[in-house]
Amino acid sequence: MSNIYQFDANSLSGQPVPLSQFQGKVLLVVNTASECGFTPQYAGLQKLYEEYRERGLEVLGFPCNQFGKQEPGDAQQIGQFCESRFSVSFPMFAKIDVNGEQAHPLYRWLTTEKRGVLGTQGIKWNFTKFLVRRDGTVYERYAPTTKPEELRKDIETLLSDPAA
Repeated sequence: MSNIYQFDANSLSGQPVPLSQFQGKVLLVVNTASECGFTPQYAGLQKLYEEYRERGLEVLGFPCNQFGKQEPGDAQQIGQFCESRFSVSFPMFAKIDVNGEQAHPLYRWLTTEKRGVLGTQGIKWNFTKFLVRRDGTVYERYAPTTKPEELRKDIETLLSDPAA
């Protein structure tokens, strides 16, 4: 696979979503969890989405229960939590694995395209973030400790320069 638009993922409601529907947008892809110390980052992700959506940013949330079992809920519980606690309006997808044999193909591709600190491939924890250019290639990977607001400069770069 050469870009993110070649993948599909199921929405939180279970409907298949071709990621090609986001073609031409800057994407921020995040593995999320509802019971994590980083869960308050939902607020920052929503703020980025509200601020930059009109300019072409989409935030894509992928719940994952692989780290400390911090996403135990089903799709309905995850959706209710995100909406009631953080007013999340960006697309949320069905719960997936991001590491191991059952890892979603999207995450296998993302982690191959952009390795983490010290060249590690696997996702280390919830709220690891990938910023994707308008052409569907991975621009950068960010650690869970990187707050959403710290991504503004890179987001601005990708939104302002179509060739970035």
